[in-house]
Amino acid sequence: MGICTSKNPNKPNSYSPRDEDHGATHPSKSPLPAATPISKPSPFFPFYTPSPAHGRNKDGNESRSVNSTPMRFFKRPFPPPSPAKHIRAVLRRRKEKKKEAENESSIPEEDEGEGVELDKRFGFSKEFTSRLEVGDEVGRGHFGYTCSAKFKKGELKGQQVAVKIIPKSKMTTAIAIEDVRREVKILRALSGHNNLVNFYDAFEDHDNVYIVMELCEGGELLDRILSRGGKYSEDDAKAVIVQILNVVAFCHLQGVVHRDLKPENFLYSSNDENSQLKAIDFGLSDFVRPDERLNDIVGSAYYVAPEVLHRSYSTEADVWSIGVIAYILLCGSRPFWARTESGIFRAVLKAEPSFNEAPWPSLSLEARDFVKRLLNKDPRKRMTAAQALCHPWIRNCNDVKIPLDVLIFRLMKAYMRSSSLRKAALRALSKTLTVDELFYLKEQFALLEPNKNASITLENIKMALMRNATDAMKESRIPDFLPSLNALQYRRMDFEEFCAAALSVHQLEALDRWEQHARCAYELFDKDGNRAIVIEELASELGLGPSIPVHVVLHDWIRHTDGKLSFLGFVKLLHGTSSRTLAKAQ
Repeated sequence: MGICTSKNPNKPNSYSPRDEDHGATHPSKSPLPAATPISKPSPFFPFYTPSPAHGRNKDGNESRSVNSTPMRFFKRPFPPPSPAKHIRAVLRRRKEKKKEAENESSIPEEDEGEGVELDKRFGFSKEFTSRLEVGDEVGRGHFGYTCSAKFKKGELKGQQVAVKIIPKSKMTTAIAIEDVRREVKILRALSGHNNLVNFYDAFEDHDNVYIVMELCEGGELLDRILSRGGKYSEDDAKAVIVQILNVVAFCHLQGVVHRDLKPENFLYSSNDENSQLKAIDFGLSDFVRPDERLNDIVGSAYYVAPEVLHRSYSTEADVWSIGVIAYILLCGSRPFWARTESGIFRAVLKAEPSFNEAPWPSLSLEARDFVKRLLNKDPRKRMTAAQALCHPWIRNCNDVKIPLDVLIFRLMKAYMRSSSLRKAALRALSKTLTVDELFYLKEQFALLEPNKNASITLENIKMALMRNATDAMKESRIPDFLPSLNALQYRRMDFEEFCAAALSVHQLEALDRWEQHARCAYELFDKDGNRAIVIEELASELGLGPSIPVHVVLHDWIRHTDGKLSFLGFVKLLHGTSSRTLAKAQ
């Protein structure tokens, strides 16, 4: 069994600058190693420090890998600027805030050895030794280790389990304590999905925290990838990816982002070839509220999304990681590779994965399209996990069950707040969708269980959320979307309007046929909804205040021949241009 590890909370006191990697090997020529020697913190990303990999090597020593958990704080001066341009400024502000906090005698975050005693009481049961009999160690990570165990009494008497043991001596910061507390909270809240490791209970004593989970004896997904030489057939790859997408879509609907998806963090429940895959290690996971963006850089170098390096991300970052896993499964190499962490990060930010070398030309067009749409550097254009399950390459596989997608609530919220002109533009665009593009929307509409008139109201949306709700959804406050949809309390929305409300313009824009979509939609709009409009009226439609010089900003939006909306204005209107973005355009 692979182990469930948590991140190391001990913040590095210093880093050792290292020569930057200027020549990255092409990803298609770089094999996927079982373990890579641990490297020192990157001089370009010193706040990202990898931790040891899981398990031990053949010599019995603890194996190391760059594929593990980062530590998030550092104390030394800044190195040269990184490719993520604004990271330096962000870190400077954090340093200033820390100084202010120290002046106010607040609890230090990085050095708790200054006379401040940390409260390491979690409120977990103290009955660990009376409830469980601990067996052999089955794995070890940087922050804890995992043992097999067996319940000695109660309903689970005789049940074999895995116990993740986290020494309190390693919880040297308030952040580390909160990380452990949040990991247990997330596991407890999410329990119940077939592709999620079962959580049984959490215990503590004076020395340790014990997280009791399902014992998965089939080993890591990484082990199976390596045993196959790194290459899967398309059908075998689909079987793995479907299970990963299922559990990630479930987490995202609940408002939980994993933040460390990689082959090491998926275990097989048994050694059977068709064994279920289980997601583990929620030590880096977090709740994310509607419209919230996270900003701490965490994850594993090869799988980290570009927006994570830019410190503004949400659930889409997990989908990028799935794209990296899918790429590895299908061709046996990583899409982004370099000798150092800074080189990897630079490749993630700047390079494009190769789809030209073997075996990609021999794979189906659908498989390539699927991976490309997961690895889009713009998170707005990337598919969600639920949308990926609707992709033509994967949707006809066994065990594909389309889940409710939280994205539709975000899009419906924006639609309900839009002007009548933008709603008309979106309705025109929705009429150009292909059968494949409509498949996802039909599935989502059906999950809202429309009434006999094939329409939905606010009550349908409430009931859909209630059917899928866990304690995690309450914690991440996903139902906060409901007030923005209050207009549906007094009227109905049919499927045609739902398509306009729930389509993503940014995702359509990522398609090769976007120009065709936009032109066809504009022709429909020009025929049915376009009318002569003066700039002042357009400004009013967009909700622009008097402080915006509308004549300068909106000049190109209107055709001078007949006063109707131009194609440029139509496309900008589809994107929901706000006064803020208009001000930037000046």
